[in-house]
Amino acid sequence: MKFTLSWLKDHLETEADVHQIAEAMTMAGLEVEEVLDPAAKLAPFTVAKIISAERHPNADRLQVCQVETVDGLKEIVCGAPNARAGLTTIYAPIGAYVPGLGVTLVEKPVRGVVSNGMLCSASELELADESDGIQELPPQIPVGTPVAGLFGAEPVIDFEVTPNRPDWLGVVGIARDLAAASVGRLKHFDIAVVRGAFPSPISVRLEATEMCPVFAGRVIRGVRNGPSPAWLQKRLTAIGLRSINRLVDVTNLIAYDRARPLHVYDVAKLDGAEIVVRAGRAAEEAERLVALDGKTYAADPSVCVVADAGGARAIGLGGVMGGETTGCDDDTTDVFLESAWFDPIVTAQTGRVLGIHSDAQYRFARGVDPVSVTPGLELATRLILDLCGGEPSEIVFVGEPPANPEPFAFDPAYVKRLTGMDLADDRIGTILGQLGFLVQAAPAGQAEPWIVTPPSWRRDVEGRADLVEEVARIEGFDNLPDVALPPVAIPAGGVLNPRQARVRTARRALASLGYAEAVTWSFTKQSTAALFGGGDERLVLENPIAADLDCMRPSALPNLIQAAARNAARGFADAALFEIGPIYLGDGPKDQRTVIAGLVAPHAARHWGGAGEEPLFALKGDLIAVLEEIGAPVASLQLAQGQNRDWWHPGRSARLQLGPKNVMVEFGELHPRILKALDADGPMLAFEIVLDNVPEPRGQKAKGRGPADLSSLMPLTRDFAFVVEDAKPVGDLVRAAAGADKALIAEVRVFDIYRGKGVDDGFKSVALEVVIQPREATLAEAEIEALTAKVVAVVEKQGGKLRA
Repeated sequence: MKFTLSWLKDHLETEADVHQIAEAMTMAGLEVEEVLDPAAKLAPFTVAKIISAERHPNADRLQVCQVETVDGLKEIVCGAPNARAGLTTIYAPIGAYVPGLGVTLVEKPVRGVVSNGMLCSASELELADESDGIQELPPQIPVGTPVAGLFGAEPVIDFEVTPNRPDWLGVVGIARDLAAASVGRLKHFDIAVVRGAFPSPISVRLEATEMCPVFAGRVIRGVRNGPSPAWLQKRLTAIGLRSINRLVDVTNLIAYDRARPLHVYDVAKLDGAEIVVRAGRAAEEAERLVALDGKTYAADPSVCVVADAGGARAIGLGGVMGGETTGCDDDTTDVFLESAWFDPIVTAQTGRVLGIHSDAQYRFARGVDPVSVTPGLELATRLILDLCGGEPSEIVFVGEPPANPEPFAFDPAYVKRLTGMDLADDRIGTILGQLGFLVQAAPAGQAEPWIVTPPSWRRDVEGRADLVEEVARIEGFDNLPDVALPPVAIPAGGVLNPRQARVRTARRALASLGYAEAVTWSFTKQSTAALFGGGDERLVLENPIAADLDCMRPSALPNLIQAAARNAARGFADAALFEIGPIYLGDGPKDQRTVIAGLVAPHAARHWGGAGEEPLFALKGDLIAVLEEIGAPVASLQLAQGQNRDWWHPGRSARLQLGPKNVMVEFGELHPRILKALDADGPMLAFEIVLDNVPEPRGQKAKGRGPADLSSLMPLTRDFAFVVEDAKPVGDLVRAAAGADKALIAEVRVFDIYRGKGVDDGFKSVALEVVIQPREATLAEAEIEALTAKVVAVVEKQGGKLRA
């Protein structure tokens, strides 16, 4: 909703400037979006006079003008055909921003001649849609006069109207609230009754009273339509409306001035002498209407239709938009002026179904004041007679408007009880009265002293709390007393269950490793779910929030892949993301799982030192660190290769499991085919931990980490090389060696894997470094040899053979 300060002053007697008005509106609960000040945009531009104009030496269509400006005599190059000596026009200095061109003027030569400014047209200053040349001004205007004052540019306030306040869709409603907030005095105007000179030749019949309970209108004959006067065009243009003609402009003016939509029909284009308001036709006989926006709409039974020809032909969509067939033009001489009340729910539904968002639909959908039917008609009649002439008929009034809001009891002491504001009863009554509420003393013996009746335009007020809110916002929310809340005992904190504790631990662990948490939808596209073993029809949503979120996700990885791809598209290719959340496997709630998923897209900057650590091993290190943090039995996990599902790279992926039936983790590089299908650039590596498959520690709550057990003795190392079958997981050898003596063996590390000369085909050599940490005394040679034999023995049981 937009309005100008001068428009507001038609209804509000005030000395406040536009910024004070905007501040008062904000404090009264009106959400000001912006104050547009065209005068500020036109500030650099002043009146100038061309002293002489000569042809440019290097261009036939350019002239070199000597111009008298506010800055003295300037030489300006101009290409306008009407530039001539003696012309008074508009001057823009160097450094001025020309809004119509979107450029800031700089001093530069034009075909060899330096232009010290610019002579402007109205369109270049956005004062007109188009111009034939530079603006011609009356010669009596002094040089140096600011242009903003000449064109009457004034500030415009743009604010957001909440759905419960349709009265704010008229300038008079804004003025009423500002007057109550002591910004000025509300001007009251009585709308004079225009007596009809003859019975209306057009009658009205209501067939759908549930859609349109009341309809009024009158014929005005002998009008002279045409362009609106300058004041009316200026008022509408200032708020972004296009002036059409006098008749239409009057209806637009009253819609914004009084929040009362109206419509005019050309009587000569009506078929018959009766207007019928009815519902649209059934689907099998659907009628189509070409509306004033030039588009064709089909009206079904949920749409209110205004029709002529005894109800046979649709000529308008009730409360939304009129039809093209009966629109008014310059040849119109007789009109039928409509002022009706259309049901808000029906009008809102019509707008949604047909995709129409007109000014009338916007107002009727929020609820127009039913009492304004006749006053709005009378006001429009007076304006049309003043601007277009003509002779009015008597008013045709059909139907019964909705009942006014019901009165209810109110105790002014309730204001202090709810807000803490200690206001006198007279002040409370004054505020309510200025807002249009009728305050009366309650009958004797009633508990609450007042009976308050809301005005017809305030159907959102239904009880005492609503009145308290009205008083508080007008008095000023900044006047609410600053009182500390009473102390409240802090409730006992909740205790996390093991699953919740693991989630929190995993989140912190991954964040400390440099991963950023992503929170994505639990849905994905069905075709994407199919790439990850999902897409089951049982997991397809009946009413998805978007076409590409129509299926419950079988894995968290597709959403992470797409998130990494979006980051890469915006210049952040080296991503490390994680998400903890649910996945859905296809058989109802029992097949919901919680996963911890991580993804890295290793695209580090090129470096002379090489690529650095192998990304797959780095990912595995992060994975093991997270598993250890959440208490997973890492030492007991088996690594299995070649058994992952088909969205993993077959040669660069594996799984960690506790036996073949409990697959705890899948990790590795994602298949290039999957990345291509999701429009993501590889490589990308990921892991997915199924938290439900991670066994919880036995016994009571896991104990915290105890004191460090540091030995005073030096550790020693022994290296072993075992030949095993190529398919044998190296982790099995590491676990076996570590278990040879858990008291003395502190760590087992793999430092080399060799295939080639000296090792048979189908086999590999795995080199292990065993770290031995004495505890009580330095180990003797015999003890070390005995421990070495144990290591060899346990590894040989896993199929390993010590290399010579």
